[in-house]
Amino acid sequence: MPDTQYTGNRAPDPDVIVIGEALVDVVTSAQGTVEHPGGSPTNVAYGLGRLGIRTTLLTSIGDDDRGAAIEAHLSNAGVQLLPGSNTSGRTASATATIATDGSATYDFDIRWEVPSVTPPFLPRVLHTGSIATFLAPGAAAVKALLEHSHRECTVTYDPNIRPALLGSQAEARSTFEDLVPLTDVVKLSDEDARWLYPGLQTEEAAARILGLGARLAIVTHGSRGSLLTTPAAQLHIPAVSSIVADTIGAGDSYMAALIYGLLTRTTDGLAPAVLETLGRMASKAAAITVRRPGANPPTTEELLTELQDHRPPATAA
Repeated sequence: MPDTQYTGNRAPDPDVIVIGEALVDVVTSAQGTVEHPGGSPTNVAYGLGRLGIRTTLLTSIGDDDRGAAIEAHLSNAGVQLLPGSNTSGRTASATATIATDGSATYDFDIRWEVPSVTPPFLPRVLHTGSIATFLAPGAAAVKALLEHSHRECTVTYDPNIRPALLGSQAEARSTFEDLVPLTDVVKLSDEDARWLYPGLQTEEAAARILGLGARLAIVTHGSRGSLLTTPAAQLHIPAVSSIVADTIGAGDSYMAALIYGLLTRTTDGLAPAVLETLGRMASKAAAITVRRPGANPPTTEELLTELQDHRPPATAA
C-alpha cells in the first residue's frame, strides 16, 4: 500500500500512537451472544483514552456497521484514527467463547494490512502488539514503523500470542525476537511466555527478553500477580482480588495503565520504587476490568481512587 503522510489540520500531537488490529469480539456464553469492539491494540488505545492520554490508532477497519461501531467506540474515549485506517470491505472479527470460570477462547476472521507510515511527528510512546506484529502483510509495516521510531520514543510491545493465527512456534519466536531489540518495554502473559519459550521458567524468559535489548520485561500471571524485571531489579506485584465477569481485555487494561504510569512517572528511571508503582497501577486496572463484561477499562478517577484504597505488599523476586 502507498506511504501515508499525516498532514493538514489535526489535533495536537498525541502522547501515544498505537498500531495494531481492530476487530469485533463476538462473545458467546451461557447468557447468549453479544458483540463488543475489540482487538488487543484497539483495547489498549481505548484504555489510554479512558485514562485521559492523547492517543491515536493506526489500524484497519472496513466500511461496514462493525467498522462504524469501532470508530464510534474509540471516539467516545477521545481516540482518533490515523489516516489509512479506514478501508473497503468487512471488519475483522473474533468469536470469544466464555467458559464457566470466565476464561475465553477465540476463533478469528481477520486480514491485516495497513499502509506504510512516515509520520511527521513522533509520540512519547509508540505501542504495538498482538496479531499486527505477526500476520502478513501488515506485520512488515509495523516493523518498519518501529525501526523508524525506536531511537526517538519509548516503544512498548505486547505479543499477546494467538497460536491459531501463527505459523510454527519457531517462526513466531523468530518474529518476536526480531522485534524485541526495537522496543523498550515488553509485556506478555505467562501463557505467552510458555508458548514462546517452552521449558523456561518465567524469570528465565524475562532474562532472555532483556538480553535481546528490552529495558523492562513484564510477565503477568493472572490471579498470581506479575513479575517486573529490569537488568538491575526484579519485583513481584500481587494481583488484586476481584469477582470475575470475564477476562476479556484484562491484559490490555494492564498494558494501558502501564503506559499511563510510564507517561506520568516523575522520573525516567526504572528503580524498584518506580516498578512497584507501575505494577500496582496496572494490576488494579486489570482487576477493575475483569469484574465487568467485555473490554471495559477504568477511567482515571476510578483507577486512582481504588489505588488509594488498596495497597497489597510487593516483594523482591
